[in-house]
Amino acid sequence: MAEKTNPDDFDITEHEKAFEGLVRALTWGAGITIAVLIFLAIFNS
Repeated sequence: MAEKTNPDDFDITEHEKAFEGLVRALTWGAGITIAVLIFLAIFNS
């Protein structure tokens, strides 16, 4: 029979670091996109 797992046994620090990096990259990407759109709106390109 399958053994029961304990959630306290899992080490998710690498997953948390990866998720933090993903959120940081998406935040930077959104910020750069907004900055480019504002630049284009100001200079009517």
